[in-house]
Amino acid sequence: MVKYIGSKRALLPGIVQAVASVPNARTVLDLFSGTSRVGHALKGRGYTVIANDHNHYAHALALCYVQADREEVLPDADRLIRELRTLPGRPGYFTETFCIRSRFFHPKNGERIDAIREEIAAKCLPEELEAVLLVSLMEAADRVDSTTGLQMAYLKSWAPRASKDLELRVPELLPRSPYGKGTALCSEAAEAASSVECDVAYLDPPYNQHSYLANYHIWETLVMWDKPPTYGVACKRVDCRERRSVFNSKPRFRAALADVIRRVRARVLVVSFNNEGYISRDDLEQVLAERGTVRVIENEHARYVGAKIGIYNPDGEKVGRVSHVRNTEFLFLVATDPADCPSLPKPAVTPSAQLRLFG
Repeated sequence: MVKYIGSKRALLPGIVQAVASVPNARTVLDLFSGTSRVGHALKGRGYTVIANDHNHYAHALALCYVQADREEVLPDADRLIRELRTLPGRPGYFTETFCIRSRFFHPKNGERIDAIREEIAAKCLPEELEAVLLVSLMEAADRVDSTTGLQMAYLKSWAPRASKDLELRVPELLPRSPYGKGTALCSEAAEAASSVECDVAYLDPPYNQHSYLANYHIWETLVMWDKPPTYGVACKRVDCRERRSVFNSKPRFRAALADVIRRVRARVLVVSFNNEGYISRDDLEQVLAERGTVRVIENEHARYVGAKIGIYNPDGEKVGRVSHVRNTEFLFLVATDPADCPSLPKPAVTPSAQLRLFG
C-alpha cells in the first residue's frame, strides 16, 4: 500500500484485537478509511467491512481492498494489468505537471503513468475493476516517487528509487467475507455515520491541521483524472484551497467529532487518536463517555517518516529542526452495554511499542 502519514500499520494487531474482542461482531464500519489498511485487515479476518472516505483516491483504495472480491475481479485484473505493462510511455498532463513543472517523478515514469491512465479511462470498466487497476498504478507510482512520503514537496535531488522503472503489480485482493460483501462509500463522515448500521465502528479522524487532500493531491488527480489547474511549486490542485475538512480546523474539531460520535449506529466504537491532536485525551474521553463505558489503550509509537528525515521547504531544502520523533497513540473502546465492552488481555511488550491498558 502507498506511503501514508497516519498509517496504522504498526497498530493493526491492537486494532484487530479490539474488534475481535466484541462478542458476535460481523460488520465493521471504517469511517475514515484512508488507505483501507485497517479495512483490508478486518476483511481478511472475515468481517463484512463498510469503508468510507470523502477523498476520491481513498475511495478507489476502498473499492479495491474492501468492496472488490478476489473471486470476481482477479482474472480480469490480472489480464488487464499484464496488458497495461506493455504500453510504451506517452507524455501528457501527468508528465508535464509532476515531472517537468515539478519533480515528483522521473519523466520516463511519468510518461508510462500518462499512457496507462489514459488507457484505463478509455476502457470504461466496471467500477470495482477500474479501481483495482487504479490502485495498481497508484502503488506502482508510489514505489518510484521522489518525496519523503508526502506530496507537499519533492526532494531537491532524485531519490534512488525514482530512477527505477514503473512496475504494475496486482493488488492483494481478498475473497468475500462469509457474512456478506463489503462496501466502499465516498461521503462526509457525519453522513456515512448516520446511514450505516453495524456492530463495530472504527474511527480514525484527522486530528490536526494536516490536510490529506493536500498531502496526497497527486493521487487525487490520478484517480479523478480531471487534469485540474494547479498552483505553487508542488503543483497542488486548486481545490486544495476550497475542499477543507472540518477536522482540520481546531475551533471546529471537537463539535464535529462529537456530532459524528453521536450519529454512529454501532454497538461498540473503536477510536484512534493521538497526543498531537486538537483536543486532549481527557477531553476526548468526556465526548466518548456520552456513548457508554470507555477503555483506553496507550501505544508509544514512532512519528511519520518525515519527522525522522527532517523538515523541507517547497524547494526541497532542509529547514528547521524536528522537535520529537515519537508520540503516543490512543485506542479508545466504547460500548453502551457493558456486555459489549471489550475485555482485552494485557498485550505483550514488543521492541517497537509498549501498550498499557486502562480500565
